[in-house]
Amino acid sequence: MAGPSYTFPMGGHPSQSDLLTGRAVFTEAYAVIPKGVMRDIVTSALPFWDGARAWVLARPLSGFTETFSQYIMELAPGGGSDRPEPEAGAEGVLFVMDGELTVTLDGTAHRMLRGGFAFLPPACGWTVRNTGAAPVRFHWIRKRYEKVEGLDTPEPVFTNDQDVVPMSMPGTAGRWATTRFVDPDDLRHDMHVNIVTLEPGAVIPFAETHVMEHGLYVLEGKGVYRLNQDWVEVEAGDFMWLRAFCPQACYAGGPGRFRYLLYKDVNRHMKLGLR
Repeated sequence: MAGPSYTFPMGGHPSQSDLLTGRAVFTEAYAVIPKGVMRDIVTSALPFWDGARAWVLARPLSGFTETFSQYIMELAPGGGSDRPEPEAGAEGVLFVMDGELTVTLDGTAHRMLRGGFAFLPPACGWTVRNTGAAPVRFHWIRKRYEKVEGLDTPEPVFTNDQDVVPMSMPGTAGRWATTRFVDPDDLRHDMHVNIVTLEPGAVIPFAETHVMEHGLYVLEGKGVYRLNQDWVEVEAGDFMWLRAFCPQACYAGGPGRFRYLLYKDVNRHMKLGLR
């Protein structure tokens, strides 16, 4: 099996001669942010970060997706932050697509290379720096941790895509598989960030309709995704944002593997607003 491939934004701007027509979609049930709109003009600077810019892909938005935010971060050599997370109750996941990133936690430096994954529990005091000679690009997913009485906060996790064996979905002979970076039965975790892999021609063969919100970033390949009542073509570098109960399914539509980074909220009761 070939090694993993990760597509990331290149920034810049299109030519004045390019057609304006694109694939970006925002509906009441889902959004599609194609790679072609992730340009320099839409990046953000962040407080207490240096040598950094961010493409904000998802944020809590009343009436839509409400549990998480997701950025693609780009750090120049030497860039980073000693105060990266502004909210003490926020947990985070980092996933490195390109370059070299050093995350320091409790005095220990963790060198993350391409495919590197980190789960960072709330209030853990992590810092981050690009210690390489080239820019580093990585996903940063943030969620307010939902503490449960009687359950400890999960410990940090550092691993790599290439070091985790994907789990085949039942009855698919490995054609549909999920790379799980944390134990799915560990109820201390209230979010999962996995990688889903479909081999060429493989499908998710039913319209999943569930309470979990999703952020899906296509890392590799291309496919056709069922989103609510629409079939949408997506490719490496595209992002999809799905609210709860949006029907969803897909099939891998290219000559190579179709892989995406998937966020979902899990393992918690639905809040009823009672005091």
